[in-house]
Amino acid sequence: MAIADPKIKPRPVIRQLDDAAINRIAAGEVLERPASAVKELVENAVDAGATRIEVVIADGGKTLIRVTDDGCGIPAQDLPLALSRHATSKIDGSDLLNIHSFGFRGEALPSLGAVGRLTITSRVPDADAACIDVAGGKMSDVRPAALSSGTVVELRDMFYATPARLKFLRTDRAEAQAVGDVVKRLAMAEPFITFILRDASNGDSRTTFRADAQTGDLFDALHGRLQTVLGREFAENALPIDAERDGFHLTGYAALPTYSRGAAIAQFLFVNGRPVRDKMLLGALRAAYMDVLSRDRHPVAALFIDCEPTLVDVNVHPAKSEVRFRDPGAVRGLIVSGLRHALAGAGHRASTTVATATLGAMKPEPQPTAEPRVYQMDQKSLGPTRPSFSARSMTFQAQAPGFQEAPSARVEPVAEEEPAHLPLGAARAQVHENYIIAQTENGIVIVDQHAAHERLVYEKLKNQMAENGVAAQALLIPEIVEMPEGEAAMLLAIADDLAGLGLTIEPFGGGAVAVRETPAILGEVNAAAMIRDIVDELTDQGDSASVKAKIEAILSRVACHGSIRSGRRMQAAEMNALLREMEATPLSGQCNHGRPTYVELKLSDIERLFGRT
Repeated sequence: MAIADPKIKPRPVIRQLDDAAINRIAAGEVLERPASAVKELVENAVDAGATRIEVVIADGGKTLIRVTDDGCGIPAQDLPLALSRHATSKIDGSDLLNIHSFGFRGEALPSLGAVGRLTITSRVPDADAACIDVAGGKMSDVRPAALSSGTVVELRDMFYATPARLKFLRTDRAEAQAVGDVVKRLAMAEPFITFILRDASNGDSRTTFRADAQTGDLFDALHGRLQTVLGREFAENALPIDAERDGFHLTGYAALPTYSRGAAIAQFLFVNGRPVRDKMLLGALRAAYMDVLSRDRHPVAALFIDCEPTLVDVNVHPAKSEVRFRDPGAVRGLIVSGLRHALAGAGHRASTTVATATLGAMKPEPQPTAEPRVYQMDQKSLGPTRPSFSARSMTFQAQAPGFQEAPSARVEPVAEEEPAHLPLGAARAQVHENYIIAQTENGIVIVDQHAAHERLVYEKLKNQMAENGVAAQALLIPEIVEMPEGEAAMLLAIADDLAGLGLTIEPFGGGAVAVRETPAILGEVNAAAMIRDIVDELTDQGDSASVKAKIEAILSRVACHGSIRSGRRMQAAEMNALLREMEATPLSGQCNHGRPTYVELKLSDIERLFGRT
């Protein structure tokens, strides 16, 4: 009897997969979790011209997802075709680069029908509503239904046909949070559409998010929508962005550096209205805030890049969350220059949250008794119309024998040439040899003299570097750095930019690069390590700012040591000169590390602290 050789394997047979298996495979790429399904359905509603979109979920979207819109609808005879793979009304297939809609692959609906129980009810104008069901890939016949207009897509028991996928889902709360994030991102992209998100878990139906359609021009509508989604504080501390370059148009809002986060959780990027996650774009956003934020803080922004569809490829991944630009360098440069121009235009402005945090820290502890406090005097302050603080303090000294100023507080006479109506007011005192107290028309300003002067010196040093260039020091023996030829070519392509920063490189044959000069301000550096860092940045982000970052870090250190030190007593003229220079210097509202240089307290806030309101 012949024994089969275990080393001999049967020849594999090529077979055609059926539609159900194909749709389940596609679902694995398109539908990662309930939030993915909501994204696809809401994008379809936007493409249909809807002005109101309502999303209802239950149990984080695992048991129910219902999206209702008032769009153009689907004709009854087209409902079976809409559930066919690669059937779409968005494109005709002739040009996959000229795409003007969210969807275009024709995979979402058949994928949903392959993994769950899907029902589509729709009605077009001047026709009766119709309905179709599909469960686990099996489609029903089209039947009449009741609907006034638009489309209702309902998905129940997601992944019931692929139970293994259910094990990879997170808790109901986490999935509901992910759905909310998706709806909010799409709401930011479409401020003229009303979005409503409801949670129908446990038989209840409560609204968890609502954003009514905005009116006015694009910037006003976007500002109102961002206030709804990101909160009033962001809207108060955000700068409008409007820049254009090489066919790309950048709009949106970016927050002041002093309004930052501890993680990159509030950075929203859109390309032609499509929410995307792109490392190059995020790197450009970080680079724009490079010298106004410390490494452990992250900017907050909602940026929209618009361009001709042929300049960007959105057909990179089935989820359509990644894009590829024809000229990524132009887009990165636009983001960096546009944001820096807006930040510089903000001048000395700091975020309102700085004053809010200060007031919160100053509030007294609540009294144990519930009875209201009684004051001997209960009248509002007469404000800046009263005599100046210095005049009153001198009167008090004359009336109170033995009174002396505290060693750490010095009251300065009021200088007539420094009126209080200027943005940062007129200096009135210095306390603890580090903090300047200035009086404004409707409040006071507290300035950290060292942090403020540090920013002023730093900006002067940067301007000098921009005008005169970066001095380079020649290496006695050029350092040769070996690398793959592709990386060497990528590095040599930006050789002129590096030379402007004092780093001179030349080709040395094959993949070798010769480093002949390094920036003098950096002193003795490891040229090979610096070159490899630059190559890593180029590979990861398409651009490099490591040399410039190192140079600016040195300038920041020089500015720190060359600025007014804490503990130095300043005369009134010096303090007022510092205030005026802050008003005239961009980015002076924060120090080189992103901390505020001053705190402004309104008179009404101060009165509230003392219960005088």
